[in-house]
Amino acid sequence: MIAFKPDHAGAAVEPSPNHGPRAGDRAPDMIVLHYTGMPSAEGALSWLRSEESQVSSHYFVHEDGRITQLVPETRRAWHAGRSSWKGDTDINSASIGIEIANAGHPGGLPDFPDAQVDAVVELCRDCGGRWNIRPERVLGHSDVAPVRKVDPGEKFPWRRLFEAGVGHWVEPSPIAGGRFFQRGDQGQPVEALQSMLSLYGYSTEITGQFCDRTEGDVAAFQRHFRPSRVDGIADFSTIDTLHRLLSAL
Repeated sequence: MIAFKPDHAGAAVEPSPNHGPRAGDRAPDMIVLHYTGMPSAEGALSWLRSEESQVSSHYFVHEDGRITQLVPETRRAWHAGRSSWKGDTDINSASIGIEIANAGHPGGLPDFPDAQVDAVVELCRDCGGRWNIRPERVLGHSDVAPVRKVDPGEKFPWRRLFEAGVGHWVEPSPIAGGRFFQRGDQGQPVEALQSMLSLYGYSTEITGQFCDRTEGDVAAFQRHFRPSRVDGIADFSTIDTLHRLLSAL
């Protein structure tokens, strides 16, 4: 593994062999955040640096806020897998991947320590500024790979990032009664919901049928933007939050 100079001034370098050229020498225009989902940060970092794993990220953020860079930003790290956003299916070529040490759902969704969140904010602001990344293109792995992935999870503090100048956010609408849509429903209102999800960036098929995939896309949206209840049901709170996000673009 060949050492390189870090792109982020605060990062230590521990190279991973798992990377390649960005398709068409593309410049990154999005940031994708992950949790490691492993019991220890040391084990996760070792896995990302193992040729056997065939996975990597550009950065790794430890619980205490230390930042390690594994892959140069100009290279294509292997972190997003099968994923898409706004019709783009090569998310690895389009993005900077940041792994955040956290046991995630397998470990009971522990909180993200303040020092770690502060480091993620600093790193995203630095990367976003250097590559001119738009706020709405700072996303979670679950956004670009709904159903298949659920990280960085519903306890990740997206609102705190937004208040520090990172990402896109509106205050979620309160959960209340009223009409809702769920798996098995069909018709024009479902088609309108699918159209809004697709317009925001999710790869939702516009069929008018509230299928398993639509449910998964709704759950992914909730996990990021309405995390107090993640159930895949498109209630008023979910739909209104989505509408206000689209209006704020």
